[in-house]
Amino acid sequence: QPQGPKANILVSGIEIRHFAKALMEKMNITRVEEAEKDGGSSEQERERDKKDEYIAVFSRSTTRLILNEAELIMALAQEFQMRVVTVSLEEQSFPSIIQVISAASMLVSMHGAQLITSMFLPRGATVVELFPFAVNPEQYTPYKTLASLPGMDLHYIVWRNSMEENTVTHPDRPWDQGGIAHLEKEEQQRILASIDVPRHLCCRNPEWLFRIYQDTLVDIPLFLKVLRDGMKNKPNLKKTKIASTVHPGRVREAHCQTSVQTPHEARLTVSWQIPWNLKYLKVREVKYEVWIQEQ
Repeated sequence: QPQGPKANILVSGIEIRHFAKALMEKMNITRVEEAEKDGGSSEQERERDKKDEYIAVFSRSTTRLILNEAELIMALAQEFQMRVVTVSLEEQSFPSIIQVISAASMLVSMHGAQLITSMFLPRGATVVELFPFAVNPEQYTPYKTLASLPGMDLHYIVWRNSMEENTVTHPDRPWDQGGIAHLEKEEQQRILASIDVPRHLCCRNPEWLFRIYQDTLVDIPLFLKVLRDGMKNKPNLKKTKIASTVHPGRVREAHCQTSVQTPHEARLTVSWQIPWNLKYLKVREVKYEVWIQEQ
């Protein structure tokens, strides 16, 4: 299938956060749990927490560069009155990157596999994903999906370069870094003239590689406008205190029955017994999710 949003995602943010926590324990990375921070802390402590907040920016040194990275960092620092730190896969160890990201209030990065580290962000953090010219964010949504999963409690904002003059292409690079010199002249011309990569199969499409490996000059005023607009819609996730680290078990005796009522009406009945440990948990309400999958 062409690249694009995946249907039937049978995983929740709770499971991914458990996974991230287990990995962090293996790497001996500790962080103050958000629940402890939020649990009735004094005004002074909240003020101190605010001073400790910072933004992490993924810096790339070889491909898919942000050409005015220093200017972008300055703009972020001024806009949010926060420290901005850079992280780099080329220059830092994986645990040291996770240590930084696990306490950041915001993670800013060009589209790329490094954004999988957003699973380590604290609850209430913001993911800002940047896309080069001619690459439609709606077709490449793994990190948007990750941030939006129930239980991840992350806010997602996307920025796309819409100005061709703010992009630097590399047609003479090897094909797997976006080079197109190996293609027929006509195909090269078509790709150069295209302003929107059509939907395609992953992951060797030459037009996709050509565009995703561009370097980008970020238009700072436009970027800040997108950021401000996006932050207006941010829910106040910091206030959602985690009630308990004990989770309900699986539901028991799940049954699914179908019955035909009339030639034009069928009925689907789903029933289950509550998890065995539910009665021992102090919870106000329980929500069940029922997934119906067509086969």
